[in-house]
Amino acid sequence: MPQPVTLTVSEHIGHIQLNRPEAANTITLPLASALVEAVARVSADPDVHAVLLSGAGTRFCGGGDISSFTSASAPGPYLTELAATADTAVQTLESLKKPVVAAVQGAVAGGGLGIMLAADVIIAAEGTKFVYAYPSIGLTADCGASASLPRAMGLHRALAFALLGRPLDAAEAQSQGLVTEIAADPLARAHDVAAGWAAGAPEALGEARVLLRQSTTGTREEIGAREASMMGERVVTAEAQALMAAFLNR
Repeated sequence: MPQPVTLTVSEHIGHIQLNRPEAANTITLPLASALVEAVARVSADPDVHAVLLSGAGTRFCGGGDISSFTSASAPGPYLTELAATADTAVQTLESLKKPVVAAVQGAVAGGGLGIMLAADVIIAAEGTKFVYAYPSIGLTADCGASASLPRAMGLHRALAFALLGRPLDAAEAQSQGLVTEIAADPLARAHDVAAGWAAGAPEALGEARVLLRQSTTGTREEIGAREASMMGERVVTAEAQALMAAFLNR
């Protein structure tokens, strides 16, 4: 049986792929658990300098697998466990000290939005549809979407997206902050982005993403203190020393 999530490491890029293409990569407990494991592995692997996130087949992720909700013997506990497990993967992705790029296509719905928004750069195929989806089946958000959507879009755009129920096309998603770029081949473009990171200053980029993602927590003084501390820690690293020497010797 195919694994619901695959992980390959090549040229310092950890490629995590949702792998239920026959079911639009919808989220089941096995997929959520496999995603937790894959993210933990790229986090711990020193050979991984950048992370590429994608979905197999024609759609990135259609959200939760509704058939698994309705067939569960105890739907309430099952959905709580499913949402908590998927969110563990998303939170770990969000806190990685490695830059993350996502390639999305076809459809991104429900929990797929939260998984996608754990990436720092999002490359979408033309024709991709973005759908909040939860109210259409009487449910509410998971995978951190209640936090990541307002951060990406702004509060009122996120509210309109969630409450009006209208899908966004790729151009609208880009204009509203959900995606970074639109590309004919989003996976190839995302791989180029990851390769550039891996060949550059991946440690500094990883710390930069952490600082930016922490910017909504703490006071301005605390943010400044975190930045100053990180500067002092970074300057003595081999990466920073080599890059500064190269800059001075240009």
